[in-house]
Amino acid sequence: MSLFGDGLDAAVHKAFTRPAPKSAPAQMRYLVKQLKGTKPVAQMLRISQRTVERYVKGQIRKPRPELAARLEREVKGRWQPQVRAKARQKAATTGGIIIDTRARLGYTAPIGSTDQDRIRHLTVALPPRHVARLFEAQEAGATDQEMQEIAAEALKEVYFQDNGRRAGMLEEVRFTDIEHLEFEL
Repeated sequence: MSLFGDGLDAAVHKAFTRPAPKSAPAQMRYLVKQLKGTKPVAQMLRISQRTVERYVKGQIRKPRPELAARLEREVKGRWQPQVRAKARQKAATTGGIIIDTRARLGYTAPIGSTDQDRIRHLTVALPPRHVARLFEAQEAGATDQEMQEIAAEALKEVYFQDNGRRAGMLEEVRFTDIEHLEFEL
């Protein structure tokens, strides 16, 4: 589970214009339509083709918890791809994104300043160039640690340095012990 990747996906999912199918039979029908058959769906979900057919017909309605989670993840991953792409594009070029986090933040700075790490709750609007870097890293399969470093760099510039108006000698921001992380488009 990726904290940053899941957070970015959740923000993009809020841009959907229609809700994704909720019931297991409806989700299964959607996947069968998307993948053009029951066999590819069965292989993807690691269940039998006959089980997929029974869900499609409504003979089975309640999947096991692990199958329900896989089913929901696969449906959401394919739901409204144009809307998702448009939301990501807008955030990465013009809109930016809001990061709301409660985490331990500190920084490396010249002697005489209070660079002590401490828990802070920040709600900061990140400009598009930082959002673009986060989305590019996510698509490239970056680890949570790499995405955390990108977010720390963005927070350094936007929050701590106020886009160049203060703390010019700030070298590095540490962003650790994340208790809460949420993104909003």
